[in-house]
Amino acid sequence: MNLYLGIDFGTTGARSTIIDSQGTIHCETEYTFANNGQQQSELPSVWENALSAVIDQIPPKIRNQVRAIALDGTSSTVMLCDTDGIPVCEPILYNDARGAAVTETLRAIAPANHTVLSATSSLAKLLWWLEGGHAPSTAPTVFLHQADWLAFLLHGKLGISDYHNALKLGFDVDTLGYPNWLIQGIAGAATPKLPQVVAPGTPVGEVTDQVRSRFGFPGDCTVCAGTTDSIAAFLASGVNSPGEAVTSLGSTLAVKLLSHTRVDDSRYGIYSHKLGDLWLVGGASNTGGAVLRHFFTDAELTTYSTQIDPEQESLLDYYPLLKNGDRFPINDPNLPPKLEPRPTDSVEFLHGLLESIARIEARGYQLLQELGATPLTKVYTAGGGAKNAVWSAIRKRYLKVPVETPVQTAAAYGVALLAMRSALDLRF
Repeated sequence: MNLYLGIDFGTTGARSTIIDSQGTIHCETEYTFANNGQQQSELPSVWENALSAVIDQIPPKIRNQVRAIALDGTSSTVMLCDTDGIPVCEPILYNDARGAAVTETLRAIAPANHTVLSATSSLAKLLWWLEGGHAPSTAPTVFLHQADWLAFLLHGKLGISDYHNALKLGFDVDTLGYPNWLIQGIAGAATPKLPQVVAPGTPVGEVTDQVRSRFGFPGDCTVCAGTTDSIAAFLASGVNSPGEAVTSLGSTLAVKLLSHTRVDDSRYGIYSHKLGDLWLVGGASNTGGAVLRHFFTDAELTTYSTQIDPEQESLLDYYPLLKNGDRFPINDPNLPPKLEPRPTDSVEFLHGLLESIARIEARGYQLLQELGATPLTKVYTAGGGAKNAVWSAIRKRYLKVPVETPVQTAAAYGVALLAMRSALDLRF
């Protein structure tokens, strides 16, 4: 039997799912990142250990039937490596807004309202390394996204990315190349080599001899170009009708609307990913589950939620963030959190937080449609927030369309579908 492995790297851990050609799950594993106060420079080691751990947990008799592998990573989590693929400085994470320091340079390089015009874009982070003199050495380096580097650990071919991850670097999915304004804008002696970009799911290479020996994969097991974690969650949902959308309610909030038309507007942190002949239009906010877990345990969230009447509007008006800055629907690296007034009643406080996050989600979808995306008809929910029925009811009241949970919601399942369709030469 041929099996297909998807590996998802999210904000808190790594997960794997193995499916057959019918989409039936044969194995799932999970590894939570250790929280022992590691320095950011230690993250590549954490990720490498997690990659090995989720594969190790797969039974050998299943591993030796895996024909194709694909991975996803958090969008705009980037790193610099030497020509051997060894990280030369700490990675910069998806929500790190240090790129605000190079805003003027970014605006001088990029076209107006381009996707890269955000303090958290991949290009902003690259410019921060270059302009601030933060590049670690004058030796040749390679610029990679998290998913690119993790895939390299399996196939050994350095410097290959996919056009989902590369979108916020400035890659042009219309011409399938880097635009001249980008090449000229970053030109210099210390400029890292940019990755070669291919379509998500493109076969890149077989697993290395070392990986094959270590994990028992078959000799013809192929590693494919990956995608981002939120797109993987979208793929898992099975959505294929324009007007349908997926909201990922994990540590952060990401919305993706399948649309006939493309919408890009950096003023609001809105961008479009190419998906076959259609577009995934959306954005990602820093609000979400991480804020809830800052104030409540999982048990408290479950208990308090049952005491909330989802049809009763909360009068508390928050903008729930853990630190300054949001990306969508307000694209402002200095936007302050709004978490006051805080009532003494924990149930009331949670109600206000859930309601406020729902307002942000609804405003996001409203903006997409105002700017020309296909009108919203239904929202599927992925991530941990999908399990909260009260929150779903609150969100339905704001979204004014059906809110459902798809059969599959895990990003690891979505990226396993990517691997399977690549091996079977199918397209999304």
